[in-house]
Amino acid sequence: MTEVCKEVCSTALGPVEKWSLRSGSLSVEIISLGCVIKSIRTPDRSGQSADIVLGYDDLEGYLSNPRYFGAVIGRVANRIAKGRFMVEEKEYKLAINNGPNALHGGLKGFDKAVWTTEAVDNGVKLSHSSPDGDEGYPGNLNTSVTYRLEKNTLSVLYHAKTDHTTPINLTNHSYFNLAGQGTPDIYDHEVTISAESYLPVDDTMIPTGEVKPVEKTLFDLRKPVLLGSRLKEFPGPGFDHNFCLCSPGEPPQERICARMVHPGTGRVLEVSTTQPGVQFYTSNFLDGTLKGKGGAAYSKHSAFCLETQNWPDAVNQAHFPDALLRPGETYKHTTCFTFSVL
Repeated sequence: MTEVCKEVCSTALGPVEKWSLRSGSLSVEIISLGCVIKSIRTPDRSGQSADIVLGYDDLEGYLSNPRYFGAVIGRVANRIAKGRFMVEEKEYKLAINNGPNALHGGLKGFDKAVWTTEAVDNGVKLSHSSPDGDEGYPGNLNTSVTYRLEKNTLSVLYHAKTDHTTPINLTNHSYFNLAGQGTPDIYDHEVTISAESYLPVDDTMIPTGEVKPVEKTLFDLRKPVLLGSRLKEFPGPGFDHNFCLCSPGEPPQERICARMVHPGTGRVLEVSTTQPGVQFYTSNFLDGTLKGKGGAAYSKHSAFCLETQNWPDAVNQAHFPDALLRPGETYKHTTCFTFSVL
């Protein structure tokens, strides 16, 4: 049985709730600001526990949170080309906040909202209402995210309904380091991503439209790959790419998409999802200026993200999986993070 408890903390935004979930030796903290996963503590093979997600000791750090540590991203995670899209023959324009593009829901996305909470079996359900016109998006959107901790698995259930057709793409932006947050890099991690294809991007990180097989490329992670050696071969700053988990039009079904192993501690993270893609990101834009938990300076390649989601810019690319939610439909996806030791 999972222990669930809540405390209310004061911030400059007003009260923020912190929910603590514990199942055996695994514990998770969730805060209502940004629907953030604040900490995940797991044991290594010798039983030593460590927090394996990046973030801040105090809640004030999450008021700005420029790198989205642990946050739920919405309405649309990832990039929308030139911050523009068409819905029902009307063009919508968004804030440009990442080069020439719109990123992660805008200037005040779901990561900046204080969500309402309620206890559920083995976890907590957080809800947020995004009004018509919020950050330029159409329709009133009611969203909930439910975190449940059962045995050694943290499940995340995303649910949304709208009264007007709108793009939607929700994900969690946790940064992991299985050696423990604050460890300088992830070069000694081994990654496996069960994807036959990936999306090449242009120089502004927008998919070119090509769906490219991973075979005989540096993106072939179907068998375990040591991250340090692969990143040395990589032509750019690191991975920040969508791996395709299914074909457009395929009905969603939960599948294991990724596995990360840290041989030194024995910690293993396995990710499964109903989403059509996973954005693998190796924290290329962390540069040591952000001070996190325990005063750690988070530098380039000090963590990885496995952001389960729809394909980037899908609202503008007709052959990508459908990015629109229509009135009467329900947006529903699940992602599970399972922790173990070797």
